[in-house]
Amino acid sequence: MASIYVETTIPSLATSKPSQDIIVAGRQASTILFWEHERHKYELYVSQYVLEECSLGDAEAAGRRLSFLRDIPAIPVSDQILPLANRYQQLLGVPDKARTDCFHLAICVVAEIDIILSWNCKHMGVQTFAKMQNDNIKHALHTPLLLTPEALLDTED
Repeated sequence: MASIYVETTIPSLATSKPSQDIIVAGRQASTILFWEHERHKYELYVSQYVLEECSLGDAEAAGRRLSFLRDIPAIPVSDQILPLANRYQQLLGVPDKARTDCFHLAICVVAEIDIILSWNCKHMGVQTFAKMQNDNIKHALHTPLLLTPEALLDTED
C-alpha cells in the first residue's frame, strides 16, 4: 500500500466553505471525492508541520481542519529534517514565508513517503521537484511524487 503525506492544503480545501471561484471549487470537489472514496487505498500520514499550519487562523476553521486529520498518524521529526529543510530552502529559493514547505519536503524524503498529496504547486511544483530530485539523486535520497487529489482520481479505475 502506497504511503501519502497529507499536506496542509488538503484539509484546508476540504473543510473550507464552498468557493465561488470555479477553479477552487473544482479543487474542493476533487479533494472531497478523493477523501470519501479513495483514501482508504493508502497509508496516510501528516507531520507536526501540517498540524501547526492547520491550527492557525480562525479557531472554528482550525478546528474543522484538525478534526479532518484526527485519525492520521504524524511522522516523528528526526535530526535529519532541519538540515535538509535548510538545504532545500536555499537550493529551491523558497522565501521565508513559505519555509514550512521545505519541512514538508524534508520529512517526506527522510520518511521515504511515496506521495505528497497537495494543491501547493507554487513552492512545491514541477520545477521545484526537478531541482529537488536532482539534488536527492546526488545525495542518494528518496524523492516522493507530488500529486493532487485530482491526479490520483484520474489514475484510478
